[in-house]
Amino acid sequence: MSFVALGIVLFSALLHAFWNAMLKAFTDRAIILAAVSAAHALVGVVLISFAPIPDRASWPALFISTVVHYGYYFLLFRTYKHGELSQVYPISRGLAPALVAISAYFILNESLGNVGWAGVVAVSLGICLLAIQRGAATAPPSTIGLAVLLGVCIATYSIADGIGVRYSQAPLGYMGWLFMFEAPVALAIVCHRVRVGGRFDARIIFPGLFAGLCSVTAYGLVLYVKTIAPLGAVSAVRESSVIIATIIGLVFFGERPWRGRLIASIVVVGGIIALAFGT
Repeated sequence: MSFVALGIVLFSALLHAFWNAMLKAFTDRAIILAAVSAAHALVGVVLISFAPIPDRASWPALFISTVVHYGYYFLLFRTYKHGELSQVYPISRGLAPALVAISAYFILNESLGNVGWAGVVAVSLGICLLAIQRGAATAPPSTIGLAVLLGVCIATYSIADGIGVRYSQAPLGYMGWLFMFEAPVALAIVCHRVRVGGRFDARIIFPGLFAGLCSVTAYGLVLYVKTIAPLGAVSAVRESSVIIATIIGLVFFGERPWRGRLIASIVVVGGIIALAFGT
């Protein structure tokens, strides 16, 4: 992976960690996620208004990614109901890079080389080590199962988007349609809140939209880098956002203990360095 691509993905990971930290900072996470999805859709409409329509060869991948994203959001809500998201969500982010790298090898014949594979393993192990420290080992099997399914969803839409954006011949157009198709997520959340008679806190809508702008920028950058770098390497570096979010938690939220989390961070950084020099 070139240093330019690495820098872009690391910046994307920072943005991803930032909006996830915002998600943690507010108690009404459902409305934050609705605002994030709405921001995605709005950006998508803007992109569609001027970007070329993606080539028809990319639409199957676009369809798969959209459907899997819906499943991803559904699983997130299911995991929130179990109340153990902070324990097992890192498992899903840790599984994804390995699954993407393996899938890209068999589907696209992308090989990372020995050092690159070692980097992917280090990133995945570091993130899973973080999950264990948060109590994943003692989480209910059903919650672990949800985390694994989340990891499969992340890997599936990562591969689909990597293929789709390459076939699209119009990356901005592909991004526009992908983001616009997230509108139903926001509508579903709002309709559910209305149906159950819940309240809306207007004060978190604008922070949620800002988080959405960070999110859509982060994923847009990742989609661009997928056109110039191996999918497995991109996925591994992107998921380092979990570690960045952990550091934010240590510094700004006072999360403890810190030693084990620092070790996990060092392992992930080592993996990123291996990816930088090995791909």
